[in-house]
Amino acid sequence: MSAIKSATVLGLGPMGRATVRLLLAAGVDVTVWNRTPGKTDALAELGAKPAATVAEAVAASDTILLSLIHYEAMYGVLEQAGDLTGKTVLNLSSDSPANTAKGASWVLDRGARFLTGAYMTQSDDIAHPASTLYTSGPADLYTELKPLLDHLCKSVHLGADYGLAQLYYQAGLAMFHAYLISLQQAFAMIERSGGDIDTFLELSKDDAGSQRDFSLYFAQAAKQGGWGDLASLKMMHAGAQHVIDASEDAGVDAALTRTIQDYYQRALDASEQTGTVVPVYRLFRGDH
Repeated sequence: MSAIKSATVLGLGPMGRATVRLLLAAGVDVTVWNRTPGKTDALAELGAKPAATVAEAVAASDTILLSLIHYEAMYGVLEQAGDLTGKTVLNLSSDSPANTAKGASWVLDRGARFLTGAYMTQSDDIAHPASTLYTSGPADLYTELKPLLDHLCKSVHLGADYGLAQLYYQAGLAMFHAYLISLQQAFAMIERSGGDIDTFLELSKDDAGSQRDFSLYFAQAAKQGGWGDLASLKMMHAGAQHVIDASEDAGVDAALTRTIQDYYQRALDASEQTGTVVPVYRLFRGDH
């Protein structure tokens, strides 16, 4: 398998710039374009070749990497390139699986090959050991691009369906967004109540292992319709109220926990109406 010696990166936000730096460090000949030209200057100093237009950037390489705000932006950008016949497009932008599938069809209709990519990483630290590039699309195309992707971080191919990479990526973000907000609520509770954040960090240092155990347990429950009997739902509802009280007693916003408590209340209400236990998981599925 021959190595890919050149690539074009369109879009130079934090992830696009990080991608370019890693490719340059690996000796790849990189052409760059950004809607705001000034973002190319620092990368040019590292050896990247700025293109004045999208058409020029796309013409410079057969392999095109997109790092845009969403898939909708891809249309306006690639339309400027004209003919895409013979090109390979790897879209690293974030979006929904449905929008990804639509975007893939659009690219394929214009004669190019397409692979979906999604960085599951800590901010723009692509090279972090915990980083993984999720991909989906044709397996042979992933195999062909893997030597290039290996310059960025470890990668995994999730299947032929173009939407799969974004499905697993957005599912991960659903957890991540909730985690970041709840973490800040926890810190605010401790600080406003006279506690010490560092003590909390020490107490919770082994949480990752526990969270993995919960993930495995709840995954099995989800396959069977969801977790919880009536006593468990009532316990979680009451427990959420205790968090609300502790937060609000300290003057901390507890809206997030109120939303969580509402799910347990809805599950309890649905269970009463149907005469059978309705786990929260079934609410998320839209069964009730």
